[in-house]
Amino acid sequence: MSPPLLTKSFRAFWQPRRGLAIAEASVIGLVAALSAVFFKVGSGWLGTWRVQSSHILPAWLVLPIIGVSFGYLAGLLVERLAPEASGGGIPQVKASLANVPVTLSWRVAAVKLVSATIALGSGLTLGRQGPTVHVGAALAAGMSRWVPTSPDHRRQMIAAGAGAGLAAAFNAPIAGVLFIVEELLQDLSGLTLGTAIIASFIGGVVSRLLGGRSLELSLELAKSSSSFSLPEIPFYLILGILAGLLAGLFNRGLIASISVYRKLHISLPLRVALAGLISGLVVAMLPVPFRNNTGLREFVITGGVDPLIAVLAFVAQFILTLVAFGSGAPGGLFAPSLILGSCLGYIIGVFQSYVLGRGDATTYALAGMGAFFSAVSKVPITAIVIVFEMTTDFNLVLPLMIGSVTSYLVAEKILPGSLYDRLLQLNGINIQKQAPIEEVLTKLTAKDVMQQRVETLEAEMTLEEVAEIFSRSHHRGFPVVEDSKLVGIITQSDLLKMRDKPKDSPLRDIMTGDPLTVNPTHNLSNVLYLLDRYQISRLPVVEGRRLIGIITRADIIRAEAKYLNAENKQSGPRLEPSYVVYQTRSPSTGSGRLLVPIANPETAGTLLEMAAAIACDRHYEIECVQVMLVSRHSSTTETPVKTTKSRRLLRLAEAMGKKRKIPIHTQIRVTHDIAHAILETIKERHIDLILMGWKGNTSTPGRIFGNVVDTIVRQATCEVMVVKLGTTQESIVNGHQLPLPTPHSPLPTPFNRWLVPMAGGPNAWVAIKLLPALVTLGNNPKIRLTRVFKPSEEAPDMTVLEEAIRQLIRRRKLASTVIATPVKAESVSEGVISLVKKEHYDVVILGASREGMLQHAINGNIPEAIASGVDITVILVRGALTN
Repeated sequence: MSPPLLTKSFRAFWQPRRGLAIAEASVIGLVAALSAVFFKVGSGWLGTWRVQSSHILPAWLVLPIIGVSFGYLAGLLVERLAPEASGGGIPQVKASLANVPVTLSWRVAAVKLVSATIALGSGLTLGRQGPTVHVGAALAAGMSRWVPTSPDHRRQMIAAGAGAGLAAAFNAPIAGVLFIVEELLQDLSGLTLGTAIIASFIGGVVSRLLGGRSLELSLELAKSSSSFSLPEIPFYLILGILAGLLAGLFNRGLIASISVYRKLHISLPLRVALAGLISGLVVAMLPVPFRNNTGLREFVITGGVDPLIAVLAFVAQFILTLVAFGSGAPGGLFAPSLILGSCLGYIIGVFQSYVLGRGDATTYALAGMGAFFSAVSKVPITAIVIVFEMTTDFNLVLPLMIGSVTSYLVAEKILPGSLYDRLLQLNGINIQKQAPIEEVLTKLTAKDVMQQRVETLEAEMTLEEVAEIFSRSHHRGFPVVEDSKLVGIITQSDLLKMRDKPKDSPLRDIMTGDPLTVNPTHNLSNVLYLLDRYQISRLPVVEGRRLIGIITRADIIRAEAKYLNAENKQSGPRLEPSYVVYQTRSPSTGSGRLLVPIANPETAGTLLEMAAAIACDRHYEIECVQVMLVSRHSSTTETPVKTTKSRRLLRLAEAMGKKRKIPIHTQIRVTHDIAHAILETIKERHIDLILMGWKGNTSTPGRIFGNVVDTIVRQATCEVMVVKLGTTQESIVNGHQLPLPTPHSPLPTPFNRWLVPMAGGPNAWVAIKLLPALVTLGNNPKIRLTRVFKPSEEAPDMTVLEEAIRQLIRRRKLASTVIATPVKAESVSEGVISLVKKEHYDVVILGASREGMLQHAINGNIPEAIASGVDITVILVRGALTN
């Protein structure tokens, strides 16, 4: 296999694919599980050593010393090696997934793992689940740098790593998936769910095999069955309300604690050491079970505890968690939330047993865990599933649902929004402000932003012709086509190869073959990634191998700017989209598409013949559209319409295409606005050129061409060709008046003498490119290129006319049929009308003025003046609009 093919194959292999995503998610799940097991074992070992030390030596001395020293060491590691590893970690993951530049890497994962292990070993009342989520996401982010895929793919892998971390920490795979959907990504796409499920499943299974069954709950408790009866529902509602109120107060306390620590103006190591000192002193004064945070939860849940002990545990955990979390120590809130919830639930359970004489305090403790967790993290579904996966007790589901949903609603009233968003706001990160850029990059596709009109070069062109084209153009590269299919791309850097090639060598000798492409459905995030990854400035957009557009960095920047400036918002009521009620499709074998709106049966035949001539010359397909207007007071999708006459016209177009061997597509659209329907067709069908009829004048105030044509000329992004047929050409075929056009009849002969006024504007060259195809409509064409200049001017500059003649000769060898002469007149319209009447021309093509045809038309209304002043065919052309 040749090196270019190897490069292409490698490049294609690493582009986002479902198989690669599944494999990567599997590896991420395994690595996240191993890190979670290490975290659990390491923090457990340190915690056991700390508790045993407090039994051997005085607790009031040992616990504060361990808290200060370990706390300082954990803070020092974070401050010196990875400041991003501070805190719980979930806010950082959420910010990264929102495309905020927050570092996630293997370094962050390693520092978080070690520092959090030390911090929890110091006795801080924080949890390991949040840090495990952070570690899983950071490991996935580090791995994604080894696998060069798209930004969307990377986000999905980071989310999968976070889910795997949560699943491994709780041994709850389903909860890991739900946490991704509910809190991190809010994305239910197939790829996101697939990778999340795989990573979370592997993370949960491996963690369970290596690290124990569940949340350190005893097997007896995990196998026990809870009790529930209908009279207990009010007590579960009370539990939910209290959990919501206290969780709202807890969240406000966390934010206040962070603010207090910041006012102290001390370093992170000293803040964590201070938190360790306070925690050690307080825990030393509490009963022995309080020295083991994980054991405390089981101590409360298993029952038999004095309610006063449960109240003391709740108050102590509440305050110590605020002290520890506000310091910025690497630890999470999941475990403290569960401990607080179990204490609160146990207290309500004991109270209920006094009132009703029934019920089990353990069931209330478990329901309280879900309720408090739901209210703190604002993830009620994840809270329910975590506790359920921990116990596998179906009788617990209804109490969990009542408590978790109630607490969530109450907490949302007290402190609306996500706690993690508020923590990010304290650090100056507002995810809401980041949303517009993310939205434009992920929701807009290449089809929405690409330039649909693409200048291409033929593979058989000579290098001399290529050099000349580059010298005249501002473009730095061109797609190369062969038989209407994309075969390569040529850039300015490729021109350096010309030094070693003869001038008559074909372009294919120096072009870059098999260029990187995107399809119309690629979003801008993926397009931008490919541009950066391969250090290129443009990407062709293809359907199959047919080139339909090109997209550059500038196009993406313009799209972002337009979105941020709200230019995409329409003022006033929006029109209902048009509705396609009938369509036919032919094989898409052309290199472009030409749209012909058919409205008048008397002119349709001539317009279709003109379209066929252009389509044959450019290898285009023809799209014919009939637009049916309905009242704005009725729906386009519900209004019944009769399409018999419209289908008859479209069938004639199909017959013409079959005869000429041109692909013909047809459609009938129902709409409230004709111009709007045509513009929709141009966008949806990737139209390169629109050819439409024009009556030659308008009575509409403020309009030049009329309501429909004026709108198309101003807004259509493709090339525009507007035709006003002469009075002798409008409906006469072979000397007979026909009620309907027929593709089998030849056009009348008055298409032989062509007049093309030119002044060097950008649309002049559009007319010149169309002319070789149009002159085939006549039998013995004669072309005159002219330039109108005022009598007061000296001899006019003929450079533009001479260059136009060279182009025509190169295209069709029309040397014997083309002349170029200037004409004196006071105005363009006066000079053109005088020439037509004096020399009896058949067709006038208006494609240029000094400012461009459209601008001059708006200022001076030249096309209408000429069209109304002559009775021959007048053709107006306008090049494609650039973004």
